[in-house]
Amino acid sequence: MVTVERVQTGLRIEKSMLKVLKGLAEYLDMSVGDLVEGIVLHAFEGRAPFSPETTAKIDQLKEVYSMTLTSADAHRLKEAP
Repeated sequence: MVTVERVQTGLRIEKSMLKVLKGLAEYLDMSVGDLVEGIVLHAFEGRAPFSPETTAKIDQLKEVYSMTLTSADAHRLKEAP
């Protein structure tokens, strides 16, 4: 185990994306914060963060929560009025 110092943040995130993250965290039996940390650490190393089984679960959750965003939408999102 590695000891770290965590801070509270006011992160804003798209609504359906958060629902998928919460569902996935529940499925993996971890907190959303731990899940996000793992995703970021994998991304920083250019590695895929999920197994094929987990990716299939993500696809199911995206359908359940009507998440249609893709990586092509990154940096092109604007706030709804």
